Amino acid sequence: MSERTIRKQYAAISDDIGDLRTQRPLPNEEVDQIDPFLFLNHHGPQVYPPGNRGLPFGPHPHRGFETITFILDGSLMHRDSRGHESVIRPGGVQWMTAGRGIEHAELSPKEFMQHGGPLEILQLWVNLPARLKMTEPRYVGLQNEEIPSFQTDHDRVTVNLISGEWEGHSGPIDSPTGIQMMSLAMKKGGRLSVVMARDRNIFLYVVRGEIRAGGQDVAALHLADLNNDGDRLVLEALSDSFVLLGHALPFSEPVVAHGPFVMNTREEIVEAIRDYQAGRFGGIPL
Repeated sequence: MSERTIRKQYAAISDDIGDLRTQRPLPNEEVDQIDPFLFLNHHGPQVYPPGNRGLPFGPHPHRGFETITFILDGSLMHRDSRGHESVIRPGGVQWMTAGRGIEHAELSPKEFMQHGGPLEILQLWVNLPARLKMTEPRYVGLQNEEIPSFQTDHDRVTVNLISGEWEGHSGPIDSPTGIQMMSLAMKKGGRLSVVMARDRNIFLYVVRGEIRAGGQDVAALHLADLNNDGDRLVLEALSDSFVLLGHALPFSEPVVAHGPFVMNTREEIVEAIRDYQAGRFGGIPL
């Protein structure tokens, strides 16, 4: 087997939302996507004081893609127009397939606003192919204890498997497009080898720490764009690190994005806006 190499690295760009500290590694000035991975916001880490206003993500629509939200610290309340509601706490994940249209809100629970505390959240947008853009919306909220984790390399690496297959194990999320998604907690010196087909694109973001991958050192708050020149990726932690890792087949389709909608044509964007304005996405009782 041959190892993947890194094409380029991208440092996250500071893009604060009000008083919410936000870093965005994708998209950036050089790349719009790593097909089918579209967008990543890294909120925090920061500490909210007691009596805060909470997160600013009130009701808003989506169509044509999926959102995967990783709660690293703090808590996040989800409500949507399909009647789903949950509060996910540290280590948990929210996976929402917007499909043909959904309205949702991502808010801080009242307890968090009253008492404050630490907060760190990652939100990743993943495209849907044309054949699935109008699929039925769905939502799955997983607490930390519902996500299988596995120790490897003499307990120096913890694999939190969210979707896809790894070493004979399956993640709890059944991805409609076959995405493998995991988070990795790596102690200094820990190594992990992940096998994937050459035609799959890799999403690799270092949340904290520093790793070596594809022949290069990758520091915290950096996204690595990898070549399709090998069938495995080897990671080594140069310090205690936390890493977001996914891989998927690219769709190689046109992408037209406008705010919360991601479609294949401008006409489909116009249709999405009209459908939302006409109330076809439903509403959220807040």
